[in-house]
Amino acid sequence: MSVHGAVDPSLGATAPALQHVPSRARAALTGGGPGGNEEVTARTGILLVALLAVLGVTIIGIGQFIWLHLFLGLLLLGPVALKMGSTGYRFARYYTRNQTYRDKGPPELLLRLLAPSVVITTVIVFASGIVLLFEGPKSRGIWLSLHKVSFFVWLAAMALHVLGHLPGLPRQLRGVEPVEALGGAPPGQAGRWILLGGSVVAGAVLAIVLLPHFGVWTAPGALHHHHHGG
Repeated sequence: MSVHGAVDPSLGATAPALQHVPSRARAALTGGGPGGNEEVTARTGILLVALLAVLGVTIIGIGQFIWLHLFLGLLLLGPVALKMGSTGYRFARYYTRNQTYRDKGPPELLLRLLAPSVVITTVIVFASGIVLLFEGPKSRGIWLSLHKVSFFVWLAAMALHVLGHLPGLPRQLRGVEPVEALGGAPPGQAGRWILLGGSVVAGAVLAIVLLPHFGVWTAPGALHHHHHGG
């Protein structure tokens, strides 16, 4: 990408929306092309793995950590949306025959085969979790079963997804080469960090806004009623 030429956004921002922004600023926010897309996808993936590890601990001690389980589940929505957005953008650019993405090549076959199961189970896990949050412990039956089963299927698919990305992770994290015109910063680096940080902030804000709904789950005896109710 030329810093002074047309912007090749790594995550879908369009040149018309940024036509009044100086080219250097545009490059700092939206440059990077396929390499920038890979970098933000990889960094978001690492963040998700870390958050999922903590979420796993909350499942082991769900009675004690139900509030943290709910909070993390909502916080994860931001990074999950970013991860799906970045991978979906690469998919769209490749299959609409954008030349820079065609030159980069398609994802590995294993990752392409896993993608539908990852997307579908992600939607089911979080949708069922949100329903359970609003319905409370009285919502027994299909929603809880759906949430549990889809979570473990999702976890297995995500584990394979992460393993499939491991060989290329160091290269992806290196991202885009710095350019002198941006003061030694890689094109799009500022925009990628804004996206990553913004996804966490958005998820945290959502969790804070929905804190009042945690009460039905954190009330004394709520989980006991959930497990042993009729």
